Amino acid sequence: MRIAITGGKGGTGKSTVATALAVELSKENKVLLIDADVDCPNDDIILSIKLKKIKDVETMIPEIDKDKCIKCGKCSQVCRENAIVQIRGEFPILVPEQCNGCKSCKIVCPVNAINEAKQKIGEISIGKKGNITLISGKIKPGIEESSLIVHAIKKYIKAKEKEFDYIIIDTAAGTHCPVIAALLDVDLGIAVTEPTPLGNHDLILILELMKQLKIKSKIVLNRSDIADKEIIEKTSEKFNSKIIAKIPYSKKIQEAYSKGEVIKDKGIERIVEFLKRK
Repeated sequence: MRIAITGGKGGTGKSTVATALAVELSKENKVLLIDADVDCPNDDIILSIKLKKIKDVETMIPEIDKDKCIKCGKCSQVCRENAIVQIRGEFPILVPEQCNGCKSCKIVCPVNAINEAKQKIGEISIGKKGNITLISGKIKPGIEESSLIVHAIKKYIKAKEKEFDYIIIDTAAGTHCPVIAALLDVDLGIAVTEPTPLGNHDLILILELMKQLKIKSKIVLNRSDIADKEIIEKTSEKFNSKIIAKIPYSKKIQEAYSKGEVIKDKGIERIVEFLKRK
């Protein structure tokens, strides 16, 4: 079963829930945890797992042949990422960090002046602890498009999925491209939120995204007692997305998180009970 732990708002506890759920499920199952928040991965810190790099993630980058280039500017005009800039009458200037390797520039070039080179944009690492295997992606600083790393992770684990009973994907916050890449092909999306206006606003965004992607969604309400949870309950009813667990604000949880430790709470056990019924 492939489960995405997601949520529109940052800081709601996605990684906290994802790691705790992985630990609880691993007591009786083989679990693959994927840290798909490649701009800021931290599941290895919470789980105290030492990672080992297994693969560089590379993408195509254009290499301009100045002997062929006629300075027409078509490559810069077609580049949606603004990775190629041109001053009239001059050779195109490449901004490597902006390039996502789409090859549009090569396709549009009328004189075949663009060759393919490679650039490293990130890496994939692995670590193990008991029945948990952690796959973590990390983007190279300065690179703009992080969804390419997420796609590379999912491609890498494709042949290994059958070895595990549960696959948990810890997504980035938001509803942008890397989150969409992480959500694709999952069986269930669990949105982690908090009972605040901002939490509810971004919960609506992520539930709407999962609706568009035709992904079954459920809700985990973290820090459930810091405010009136009615606002979240109304959103739950609107999207027909059940709140399957509530985790209260707790000093013990806060202390565990600050130490980089996995939290323990009955709310996590309720998520496991829900998954076992699926």
